[in-house]
Amino acid sequence: MTSSNSVLGLPELSWDHLRRLTGPFGLYEHAFRDMPRLGHGYTTDDNGRALVVAARAGADRRDLRPYLEFVLAGRTENGWHNRMSVTGRWTDRLGPDDAMGRAVWGLAEVVSAGDRDERVLTALRHGLRMTSPHLRSNAYLLLAAACAHRAGLAEAEPSLRAGLARIPHAPAGAWAWPEPRLTYDNGRIPEALIRAGAALDAAAVVDRGLAMLAWLVGIESGEGHFSFTPVGGRGPGERGPAFDQQPIEAWAMVDACRAAGEADPSGPWADLARQAGEWCLGRNDVGVELYDAETGAGFDGLKPEGVNLNRGAESTLSVLGSLWALHDAAAQAGR
Repeated sequence: MTSSNSVLGLPELSWDHLRRLTGPFGLYEHAFRDMPRLGHGYTTDDNGRALVVAARAGADRRDLRPYLEFVLAGRTENGWHNRMSVTGRWTDRLGPDDAMGRAVWGLAEVVSAGDRDERVLTALRHGLRMTSPHLRSNAYLLLAAACAHRAGLAEAEPSLRAGLARIPHAPAGAWAWPEPRLTYDNGRIPEALIRAGAALDAAAVVDRGLAMLAWLVGIESGEGHFSFTPVGGRGPGERGPAFDQQPIEAWAMVDACRAAGEADPSGPWADLARQAGEWCLGRNDVGVELYDAETGAGFDGLKPEGVNLNRGAESTLSVLGSLWALHDAAAQAGR
């Protein structure tokens, strides 16, 4: 991975902090300020996310290797481990379904980027057969299946159809969301519907995702900026601003709006994607940046008084993923 040149007012992307967080077995989970907290070890959650960001950014095998080897090593017959100690020992028997979903999604992005290594393909095919009763896990698996469909894998279509059957419909009325509260990584659910519907040429599914995303944008929009659902969630009648807001919400919203723009080019989605990404650059409720352009670090959250000064893996990947998407959108528009 190389730094991206500044374009249309966007800062350059630096991968230095991501490299700082990368240890001998993969990506460390947490940081104190800008230094990795070694004792907290590693997770499949973050190494799966790292595959998504790095594969999209054009990382070569050398840059992908720590995260890819971690995800491949975590696979079991029943899913994926999630937690590894600093010494390289798995500390759980089986991780949560979200970790499995992120692992499979990361592998799919690697394959979609052109990697046809047999170990990667075997692990991906195994993952595409997995199921989960959990909403976000299914959203990640749908995103993986959409990537795999783009890469021409035969297993992708049945995985898409099975995953769609597990995404509940949003109720009619003011709270048009398939859960009683918004929680985290919310934009991934409408994005998954849009991308799965597009892969299957199912207009009704795409429309369902667009309607859900439009509702989410309405709930999370402030005065000319996004005011994302905080760590504590958001339910009916609760409006922002509220804190801690997390970079993971910005990345999910950027990607969801880009998916929507591909499906509905005449809609407002390109502007909304840019607005969501600029949340990381100070277009937010506090007016402060969550991206350290010098190192490429992402700050861990937005608080009323500023940012959380810790710069862990999830936040760094989310900010880099958001800004890379804006760079990519600008490059696509300039072609």
